[in-house]
Amino acid sequence: MSVDHVFAALADPTRRAIIDRLRSGDKTAGELAEPLPISRSAVSQHLKVLEAAGLITRSKSAQQRIVALNPDALTEAAGWLQAAHDDWQQRFDNLDRVLAEEVPTDLSRTDPSTADRTAG
Repeated sequence: MSVDHVFAALADPTRRAIIDRLRSGDKTAGELAEPLPISRSAVSQHLKVLEAAGLITRSKSAQQRIVALNPDALTEAAGWLQAAHDDWQQRFDNLDRVLAEEVPTDLSRTDPSTADRTAG
């Protein structure tokens, strides 16, 4: 399972809707298809993409196929996002520190509107 595959799978709003529904618990493919405005065969294709990305697992129970969320794939993607967030947050913190050191504390000294207009 790769983070790239997870993000590619989650790029589709229908697949995100399926993941959202699975957050409340395992569902059958029919239960997942019911509220969606697409055919069951289209839902099946979306489930294949989600399964290939490692986001869901499917198992047979009697006559039904049970679909379950695989939180490990989401955890891996969340870890990648957190690392990117932390990196950018550190960059912004460094920028704030540099700007705080360079900006004069008395802005009126550098404001041209307060300069002596009689000079020159």
